[in-house]
Amino acid sequence: MDSTTTDHHKQMKYCTTRLPYRQGRELKAVKVYTVASESRHLLVFGVPRINLQGNLKAKLQCFGKLQSCACITSEMAKKMELEAFTDVFAVQFERLEVARRAKRQLDAKQFYGGTLHISYAPERETQQELREKLLKRSQEVAIRARLNHTDHKDKG
Repeated sequence: MDSTTTDHHKQMKYCTTRLPYRQGRELKAVKVYTVASESRHLLVFGVPRINLQGNLKAKLQCFGKLQSCACITSEMAKKMELEAFTDVFAVQFERLEVARRAKRQLDAKQFYGGTLHISYAPERETQQELREKLLKRSQEVAIRARLNHTDHKDKG
């Protein structure tokens, strides 16, 4: 098993050493994402193996338009150890913002008796998708910089 490509899919332990005022209402696993590591592609682990693809797809479509939703349990079982009696789904959303919101809202939530673990899957992106994502982010940063610059001029 090649663990170097799947390490980022492993579920992290919750952080219990944060100061009380930084902790929040729920325990969280602390992880930093870069522009390149966030993705429209998600892997959904922990889906009970009772033919729930339609139900999962319906749940995910509440967040926004899905481009694909496919069961990849056998592919992932070759790369890493999976929870018994569960399936893994590769999901692709049309927009990054939608994938980000779906991940935040559904990760560590109950789904038909199983607990979902959702991780970004940037390794499933094409080079063109990565290029477009980085270009879009640089445009967003340029817009924010311009807005901040004009705000400072108005105040000064």
